[in-house]
Amino acid sequence: MKRRLKYGLLLAGALAVLAGDIAIAAADGVLTIGRREDGTTMDPIKSAQNVDFWVFSNMYDVLVRVDKTGTKLEPGLAESWTVSDDQLTYTFTLRDAKFSDGSPITAEDAAWNLLRIRDHKESLWGATYSVIKDAVAKDAKTLVVTLNQPTAPFLSTLAMPGISILSKKATEADEAGVSDHPVSSGAFVMKEWRRGDTVVLEKNPNFWEADRVSLDGVQWISVPDDNTRVLKLQAGELDCGIFMPFSRIAELKQDPNLNVLLDASTREDHLLINHEHGALAKKEVRQALDLAIDEQAIVDTVTFGVGTVANSYIPAGALYYYKDNLKRPYDPAKAKEMLAAAGASDLTLQYNVEAGNEVDEQIAVLIQQQVAPAGITVNIQKIDPAAGWDELVAGNYDVSVNYWTNDILDPDQKTTFVLGHDSNLNYMTRYKNDAVKELVEKARVEFDPAKREQMYIDLQKMAKEDVNWIDLYYSPYRNACRKNIEGFYQNPLGRFWLEDTKKM
Repeated sequence: MKRRLKYGLLLAGALAVLAGDIAIAAADGVLTIGRREDGTTMDPIKSAQNVDFWVFSNMYDVLVRVDKTGTKLEPGLAESWTVSDDQLTYTFTLRDAKFSDGSPITAEDAAWNLLRIRDHKESLWGATYSVIKDAVAKDAKTLVVTLNQPTAPFLSTLAMPGISILSKKATEADEAGVSDHPVSSGAFVMKEWRRGDTVVLEKNPNFWEADRVSLDGVQWISVPDDNTRVLKLQAGELDCGIFMPFSRIAELKQDPNLNVLLDASTREDHLLINHEHGALAKKEVRQALDLAIDEQAIVDTVTFGVGTVANSYIPAGALYYYKDNLKRPYDPAKAKEMLAAAGASDLTLQYNVEAGNEVDEQIAVLIQQQVAPAGITVNIQKIDPAAGWDELVAGNYDVSVNYWTNDILDPDQKTTFVLGHDSNLNYMTRYKNDAVKELVEKARVEFDPAKREQMYIDLQKMAKEDVNWIDLYYSPYRNACRKNIEGFYQNPLGRFWLEDTKKM
C-alpha cells in the first residue's frame, strides 16, 4: 500500500550525499536503487507502506510467500501446513533456517510474532490479526495457530511483509533498537540506515536460501525529485530507478544502456476525499466531483496511455475485480447542477500534492482545470514530502492523490483498510457506512467462492455509489535498470525479488 512518507531530506542534501556514493554505485555485487522516499522503520508491525515493505521483503522472511506471478501462495519459512476441517486450526511445519545472528528460527519465534502483531499497542495490523485466538509452539518446528472464527483470507495475511518473522530473543532484549540493528530472517541484513538518505543492506550468509543470492549488497537511495532520479540512472550513478515518470518512459526505452521494466501491478491511483470537510460529507457532492473529473483525459495526458481508467478500489486483474462497475462520465454541467441542488455551488477545495512528484503535480493541475466548468475552485497546496502524510492524518486537506498496491492476494486487507472503519480512518478519508462495514465483516468469513465474490461485487458497487474516493487509473510498475542488471523484478503485489537479481 502507499502512504505519503516521511523523509527529512532537501534535494540539495540528497544530491550531495549521493555524489559521495557514486563509487559505491559502481561496486561489483552492490545494487543501488533510486527511490523517491526513504523508509520510516525496520519494525514490520509499525508500517503499512510500500517504501518499507520493499525492504522488509528482502530483509525478513515470512511463513507463507506469494510467488513471482503474484497469483498463488507458496512455502516460506513454513515448508508445509495443514488446516483442520472446521477451518479453525492451522498447523505449520517450519524448515531448518537461521536468523542473521546464527540462532535458529523456531516455532516459538513464529508464534511470538503472530501474537505481537495482534496485541502490540503500536501495531497497525491488530484488527487484521485479531482473528487469531492463540499461537503456540508444539515443538521447535511445529506451530499451531487457532482462530476465533473461520477466516477465508488468513493464509494470505501470513504472506504480508508486515508479519515478517523477527527474532523473539533479540527483539524482546531491545525493541527500540530494531530499526538500528535488526536481526534478519531473509536474504539481506541491514548494515546501516542513514535516515532520509540510504538504507544499506548486505547479504545474509545465514539465509536458508543464501546459495540463491548473487548480490553482495543492496542500497536503497532516496532521490525525491523524479527528474534527478532519471538523470542519475542515465549517468550510471544508480543501477536501477523506480517510479520512472510516465513522460520519460519513451525516452528511456531509446537509451541503449537501459532496460525499461513495465511489470504487471495491482497499483490503483485515486483521489482521496476528506469526508469530514464541509460539503464533502454529502454523497451527492462527492458524486458531482467525480462527474467533474475526466479520468480518461488523465490517462491520456499524464500516463501517456500507459495506464487505464480505474473503476473500482479493487484493481483490474486482482481477485474479485468487478469489471462492470460504474464509470461516471465526464459531465461538468450535470456536476454543476448537482452541486447547486446540494447547496454546494462555488465549491472550493484544498488539494494537497507533494512537491517534486511530477505525475501527481500534473494530475493536480489537470483536475484543477477539469472541475472549473462545474464551478469548483481547486487551490493546489504543494506540500513538503516530509509533511505530506502527517497532513493527511491530521485531516488538513480536502482532496489529495494517493495510490495503493495490494499487499496480499485476498481483497480483504485493502477492503478493511479503506472501507471497514479501521484505525487508519479508512485510509485517511474518514468514510463511514455501517452497511458496508457489516458486509466487509461477512465477506471475511464466507468460504463459498461464488457467494464471496458476489459480496465483493456488492462492496465495489457500494463504494462507488458513496464515492469513498475517486478511482483514477491503474498502471504497471515503472522501473528501469542499467543493462548489466539481470533479474530485477517486481511482482504484482510490489515485492522485489532481489535474491534473484544479478549485477553482471
